[in-house]
Amino acid sequence: MSDLPRKAVTRTAKLAALPLGFAGRATWGLGKRIGGKSAELVAREVQQRTADQLFKTLGELKGGAMKLGQALSVFESALPEEIAGPYRAALTKLQEAAPPLPARTVHGVLAERIGEDWREYFLEFEDTPAAAASIGQVHRAVWHDGRVVAVKVQYPGAGEALLSDLAQLSRFARLLGPLVPGVDIKPLIKELRDRVSEELDYELEAQAQREHAAEFADDQDVVIPQVVHQADQVLVTEWIDGIPLSEVIVEGTAEQRDRAGQLLARFLFSGPARTGLLHADPHPGNFRLLPPAQNPAQDAEHPEEEDTPAGSWRLGVLDFGTVDRLPGGLPQTIGDSLRMAMEGDAAGVYELLREENFVKESIDLDPDEVLDYLLPMIEPTQVEEFTFTRGWIRDQAARVADPRSPAHQLGRQLNLPPSYVLIHRVTLSTIGVLCQLGATVRMREELEEWLPGFLAEATETAEAPEEGEPEGEAVQV
Repeated sequence: MSDLPRKAVTRTAKLAALPLGFAGRATWGLGKRIGGKSAELVAREVQQRTADQLFKTLGELKGGAMKLGQALSVFESALPEEIAGPYRAALTKLQEAAPPLPARTVHGVLAERIGEDWREYFLEFEDTPAAAASIGQVHRAVWHDGRVVAVKVQYPGAGEALLSDLAQLSRFARLLGPLVPGVDIKPLIKELRDRVSEELDYELEAQAQREHAAEFADDQDVVIPQVVHQADQVLVTEWIDGIPLSEVIVEGTAEQRDRAGQLLARFLFSGPARTGLLHADPHPGNFRLLPPAQNPAQDAEHPEEEDTPAGSWRLGVLDFGTVDRLPGGLPQTIGDSLRMAMEGDAAGVYELLREENFVKESIDLDPDEVLDYLLPMIEPTQVEEFTFTRGWIRDQAARVADPRSPAHQLGRQLNLPPSYVLIHRVTLSTIGVLCQLGATVRMREELEEWLPGFLAEATETAEAPEEGEPEGEAVQV
């Protein structure tokens, strides 16, 4: 591939081939069964072929296609195991790598955006990318002052590709539904489209990263790399090593997975309280598990991972291209409703949901049924520590995805106000990653520390939404 495909007709044709391919493989599978192969064997073959095509198409197109693939990948733990296996490798692969752009294209962007003398900024520059993602790829380099840096270069035509892909994908979102049961893909695609301009603006990203880096500068648990240089379509930040969370999911020890899960939960809930910003792209490719800080002599020796106390691993956080601005931190409504649900106050929860427009005025629901709908989802907050598993999230997905289920019927009558859309997606995505990790997390501890309203003595009267606020969209879990 010589460049990011930019012609709308080319990208549309490739994406349109996905549902046709799904249908073709179903026909192929039927033929195999008629020919004598067992249904189970044929199903596995069809699933593997589907996963291969999905990665090939979404990965090569990058842009919005790959962005959707990354968003879907954090939900693979909700799939039934007999279906999840073939998809897991293909979808999780999207979290860390994609076919890279050639060096000449990267050099052209650097020359155009930094200057023809761009090489003078670097003592070294590695042409082979360290990572290739949805709208840009990252190169390892050494800045002119000797610092090791990550150079993120935006793909030419990325903006056009993002909008084109997501518009096309929304047309057959229904066909992608079985990939993530319980998640309504069409609103997910719409929300991704709404964030395109922010995702492409490296100046906004640099500003968000600087704010996080300043706040977490002395933090013992979370590491945010400093911004070194920023130009249009180019962002240079300090390089951080560590184990990608996608590798921790597959190969990490129980101690590493628990530590990563605890720190991920802490970052999710503490970030808005400390910075007024919510990191809104929580797929595993954006996180690293780092060993404890060492003095320079120890760093040079690269101590073995086995000698590192599990409790002192740190979480490195990358990519601040998508953030939600929450000047007052997470809405107190979330903490209030969680606390009241844990107390069994069905009437109080229902009244608050009505005030915040989660239940529209035209809808009349039974408060006890609403509480019954919510309680299984908030189970991690009801105990001192909770082990997130694929089985648990699978059960939750099945409960709300089955059209015959009372939970499904009730969920369709709830509403998600616009101001909660991104918070909802980030929370679900983070839970998906925790389930991939299989982490045991003291979630309640983090909520008590960082979520307004979760502790009774810290509550204040929740404000009702202002008149004229948009209605939002149906809640999907």
